[in-house]
Amino acid sequence: MIAVLGGLGAAVCWAGAALSAARASRLIGARSVLAWVMLVGFVVVAPLTAAAGFPDGLGPGEVGWIALSGAGNVAGLLCSYEAMRLGRVSIVAPITSTEGAIAALLAVATGEALGAESLVLLGAIAVGVVLASRTESIETGQPTRSTLLAVCAAACFGSSLFATARVSQALPLVFALIPPRLVGVAAITVPSAVTRRLVLTRAALPLVVLSGLCEVGGFASYAVGARHAIAVSAVLASQFAALAAVAAYFLFHERLRPLQVAGVATIAVGVALLTAVRV
Repeated sequence: MIAVLGGLGAAVCWAGAALSAARASRLIGARSVLAWVMLVGFVVVAPLTAAAGFPDGLGPGEVGWIALSGAGNVAGLLCSYEAMRLGRVSIVAPITSTEGAIAALLAVATGEALGAESLVLLGAIAVGVVLASRTESIETGQPTRSTLLAVCAAACFGSSLFATARVSQALPLVFALIPPRLVGVAAITVPSAVTRRLVLTRAALPLVVLSGLCEVGGFASYAVGARHAIAVSAVLASQFAALAAVAAYFLFHERLRPLQVAGVATIAVGVALLTAVRV
């Protein structure tokens, strides 16, 4: 039951983060949204990190992986926020959810075996990305650029997941939460504030706070559930993209062509099955 609740909690949190960030990005821009989301998360996680103290087993290798974890997460969020500002959440979210598949490919490149089932599922996910990104010439926005940014976000998130996995067994959970927030505040929030490019409106304030809290809460919820049953929590958590796509239909009145619906469904099912196979 804890594994189920943890996975569902993560899916709901990450879907909420994506939806609130998408709306906020259209109000104040992707960079400002990321700056505030990172600051909110840092305020929540920093005291917990300080209370945990300096961890044992922290060497140069772990520091490098932690740095990649933080940088990959920040870059991925920036790309995904900009993608959702330009395009549709119902397409961007499923594409970015392929981060798990990319992490699996990185594991294979470093020597981990990959079965035939995983190869087939990776191919299906790639087909789903292509179908989801197909648009009509009359469609508004910048769908092609949005799709490319979503693919970049998935690559960054996948790298971050892979790096986090390399140190997750050696360090407490809080030390997997703090790197993105620390990197984000140092590289995005502070420079934006100094150059007076940090924007915040009354309408965007609750959205960035909600997104920041959901980003932290989603990871923590998944971690708690995964301690009891990794496969169950991972499969359920990966469905954040499907939840975001359905919610975007009702909240943002996003309409998709049948081919795009097929693509989104293929991605969601493929990610869930791949997660189950890999764990």
